[in-house]
Amino acid sequence: MIRIFTSRRCLAHRAPGGYPERPERLRAILDHLGASARYAGLVTELEAEEPPAGGVAGAGAEAAIRAVHDERYPARLRRAVERGDGLIDSPDNPLSAGTWDAALAAVEVGLAAARWAAAAADRHALALVRPPGHHAERDRAMGFCYFNNVAVAVESLRRSPAAGAGRVAVFDFDLHHGNGTQHLFESRPDVFYASLHQAPFYPGTGARDERGRGEGAGTTLNLPLAAGTGDEEYLRAVDEEALPALAAFAPDFLAVSAGFDTWQGDPLGGFRLTEGAFRGLGERVAALAAERCRGRSLTLLEGGYDVSALGRLVEAYLDGLGGPGAPDGRA
Repeated sequence: MIRIFTSRRCLAHRAPGGYPERPERLRAILDHLGASARYAGLVTELEAEEPPAGGVAGAGAEAAIRAVHDERYPARLRRAVERGDGLIDSPDNPLSAGTWDAALAAVEVGLAAARWAAAAADRHALALVRPPGHHAERDRAMGFCYFNNVAVAVESLRRSPAAGAGRVAVFDFDLHHGNGTQHLFESRPDVFYASLHQAPFYPGTGARDERGRGEGAGTTLNLPLAAGTGDEEYLRAVDEEALPALAAFAPDFLAVSAGFDTWQGDPLGGFRLTEGAFRGLGERVAALAAERCRGRSLTLLEGGYDVSALGRLVEAYLDGLGGPGAPDGRA
């Protein structure tokens, strides 16, 4: 069964002209899926998180954020937005009046999708969010990312006894190495992080010899690949190295950082993947989840900057996951 989660609040973050991470990315995917007879009925749009009695809206998400990020970082980001600062931490991280709300919404969508996916067997959740997250470090924004959406969702599941997710594997197939996700979990024995990414390339991390630290030694796997890599070489690395390592970790739950910037027409990347590769990745995620995780997975949108292609690439990935899971096409 597949269900797609999103929020129009994720469109509120805007960047100056010329930035590839822009609202049109998400809008193009939602428009494409909305016009699809197969997937339109599977999209759930979330509104702002309802505050508890006497509480503050977004407080639950902020608590989940502080579980992985430095306690002072969310407040620093909020103040920078309220002051009208032009950027935070990096030229790749511009700010607008809607940045805080969009970044918080991305976290909320990821958390809602994770809860749904973990609640029963044979559930695949896709969280269509922006800004992306896997570059965000514990105490700073980086690479278009403000909060580490996948790390927040994973840690939330880890801390929930009802989720049955004591061991979580993260599979990152974005073009760029997810430095933030690796660094947040690399000393942990309960989270396995595997990444395929272009190298040498931004952000410069993700070498093969980065395998984890301390109690987390051996729970990181990096597979750097050269520009020009196409479907055959890419999927061979997935099949021969990434999937066996992920399976051997014996995770209870599978999380995926899905970057569609490995597409052959992406303006930022040098890989040559076709639609077929994304369908193949969906098939492999579904098979691994079925084998090790009671059929449960969460996929969060990361990169992907060819707006004209994003909708059909996401649809190909969903087709690989299994397409609509119920006979009437509803979640």
